[in-house]
Amino acid sequence: MKTKGKALILGGGIAGLFAATVLSKHYEEVIITDRDEFPAGPETRAGTPQAYHPHRFLERGKMIVERWFPGITEELLQQGAHSRGLKSVKMTNRFGTLELPDEPNAGCSRSLLEWTLRSRVAKLPNVTLLPKRTAQQLLFDPDKNAVTGVVFRDRSVKEPALLHMNADIVVDASGRGSKLADWLQNLGYAIPKAERLHISLGYSTRHYRVPEEIQTVWSTILNEGDPSLGIGTAVFNPIENQIAEVVLYRAGGASYPTTDHQLYDQEAQNLFGTAMGDLLQQLEPVSSPRGYRIEECVRQHFEQMEDWPSGLLVLGDAFCSFDPIFGQGMTVAAIQADTLDQCLQSMQNGVLLEEGFERFALLKIQSAMEPAWWLSAAADLRWPGVTYEGHLSAQGFSFAQSLFDICQELAFGHHDMAVFEQYMMVTGLFASPQALFNADYITSLVNADPSGKGKAWLHQVLQEANLPLEELLGRIIPVFNNEFLPLSMGLPE
Repeated sequence: MKTKGKALILGGGIAGLFAATVLSKHYEEVIITDRDEFPAGPETRAGTPQAYHPHRFLERGKMIVERWFPGITEELLQQGAHSRGLKSVKMTNRFGTLELPDEPNAGCSRSLLEWTLRSRVAKLPNVTLLPKRTAQQLLFDPDKNAVTGVVFRDRSVKEPALLHMNADIVVDASGRGSKLADWLQNLGYAIPKAERLHISLGYSTRHYRVPEEIQTVWSTILNEGDPSLGIGTAVFNPIENQIAEVVLYRAGGASYPTTDHQLYDQEAQNLFGTAMGDLLQQLEPVSSPRGYRIEECVRQHFEQMEDWPSGLLVLGDAFCSFDPIFGQGMTVAAIQADTLDQCLQSMQNGVLLEEGFERFALLKIQSAMEPAWWLSAAADLRWPGVTYEGHLSAQGFSFAQSLFDICQELAFGHHDMAVFEQYMMVTGLFASPQALFNADYITSLVNADPSGKGKAWLHQVLQEANLPLEELLGRIIPVFNNEFLPLSMGLPE
């Protein structure tokens, strides 16, 4: 049963397409608007300059998308995407190296992924895509308690004109450039202070043609840098049509990866080191390097607004933006849309009241994305120059970094696969961080560390805090929700 009415989505990127997929089950009409013209094929749009650079789903995101778009992996492979199944993933960091066969998956560019998803969404009978519409402001009821639509600048006609479009629900999925906070503030709403991760990150990507003998062996080669030494990360990632992306990454603002075509290969080789051997020399550059920079990642707290207007929701980077290197953005967008779907279903089943639904949904979405934000911030704060502005505990971040070091040393240095699997379950957003950050697991982890450094670290932390471990964790680690993917849906083997 569909809710009567129209849903209007601002932004036709990944988050907007996920929102449309969910809303099409609950609303009679769904309209996706975007300021860009939608390309006829898998091409980079002006509004998504980051699309040239690597994008990937974490395992949880991949499973959600396969549920919404059955057969999407096979469809991407038919479009020329790189088949990753059973090909080697080589991960190197300062503790050691692991090489494992990859899961069945399709390696592809953001452009191919978005185009394939958009083609699927466009076939939904109650979904319409309207390009070249730039949102200017929200429409409200006379009391300014409810959003009733959006004013657009219509650039699809010769003489751009203002277009008023009414809707029963408006979803802002317009990305990092969202103007939602400004629009609401200009209407007199008090906007809660956002959390900010001042990251000053830069990455540089170059595309290469890959020989068949390399294509058939490799899924991914990752050499994780050492922030304490200012050494960046390098990733080799085959995509469609025998092309591979090589991306160099560094945060903190002290320096950025080169975009000079004459210097790029040497910098890449220096960062990969022995992890890639002479493989880079066998690749043929087919593009000049392109850079991309992000000054900050922002987590809004719209859910704290008791006067949040009805008829308005927000998803994707417009709600919370992430460091792209960890691959969380698209997965979190899928988790957000999945959470919205559950909320809408509960309302239709009479479990939730319609009044106050939007704020309730924002509370649930915020809770669902908190683990990804906390994990990403803890990792980024290793870089000198990265600072955090918000309410989360600095001691908690420091504790997490030390615990992750122990996990990685056991996994990469001693090939403890049980620790590796638990670590990947959490960082892949299958399991709550509380699966790692509980007293029993931490105690067993430090006892498993043959160097004894883990025990010494934990003893010192507890001595300085003068608290039992369980009480300390309660003070410095957030309380995460446990609404993770049901085990009955199956986990990666």
